[in-house]
Amino acid sequence: MLHQLTSNVFYSAFSHDTDRPNLGCVAGQESALLIDAGNSPMHAKSFLEDVSQTIDVPVKYVVITHWHWDHVFGLQSLPFHSIGQELTQEKLKWMQTLSWEDDALDRRVQTGEEIAFCCNMIKKEMPSRDDLTIPLLAETYQEQLTIDLGNQPVELHHVESEHAKDSTIIYIPNEKVLFLSDCLSPDVYSGEWSYSFHKLERLLHKIKTFEADIYLEGHHTPETKEAFWSYFNELLAIGAIVSQTRDIYKAYDLFYQERKKKPTEEQQELIQYFVNGNKKEHVQP
Repeated sequence: MLHQLTSNVFYSAFSHDTDRPNLGCVAGQESALLIDAGNSPMHAKSFLEDVSQTIDVPVKYVVITHWHWDHVFGLQSLPFHSIGQELTQEKLKWMQTLSWEDDALDRRVQTGEEIAFCCNMIKKEMPSRDDLTIPLLAETYQEQLTIDLGNQPVELHHVESEHAKDSTIIYIPNEKVLFLSDCLSPDVYSGEWSYSFHKLERLLHKIKTFEADIYLEGHHTPETKEAFWSYFNELLAIGAIVSQTRDIYKAYDLFYQERKKKPTEEQQELIQYFVNGNKKEHVQP
């Protein structure tokens, strides 16, 4: 089922059950563009069926926001002109060299090349991966690319993200919609989940340059400008309070000194992310 964001922008909702992300569809007067390929061929096919029943222009493009499995495993089922950032292409080439069978996944979890969560979700979404292929992109870009769907420009922008270095965000200026995918998610692949305050600050500064009314992340419901910035301004404020400390209890104390109250359970989790990020930055050469 597709949900309508504006008269020309739609999305298929995420599912936590097998870590399916939001998938997008943007329609112009001449053609349509899909955002992300889903976490399996079945996911992609279901999405495409919903798209064909909703829009009356042909799909021409599919844009991949980053290389993670849940955004690319359905690409083989979407026979359209595929586009992504040049680093995404390099990651797809690397993924083609890997085995995705259970034993290989388990070994990569043991060596730290894969995380257990993704391993489990892959197995749950696709019990059999005998027919899985990972196609390369038809086109890549470096920093920015605009695609015209017929009086409907769609802008692709590469952003610096801790979650994935190849992150692409998609802006539809006529609709004032910004697809962010997972670019604002923490770093989950290099040890404890973490945020770098300064990297997050730079990324949010970039996002503020887009005049958007609707923000859609990869695994969250759409948000208004007010709701989106209410959360992320608070996240930045917590990061600023934590400063450069690598001690969780000192971080809690800094929060108490600033707010005159103890952090909530959710705030404690966010404080931990920044403390973890400070630790990672400290050990980097």
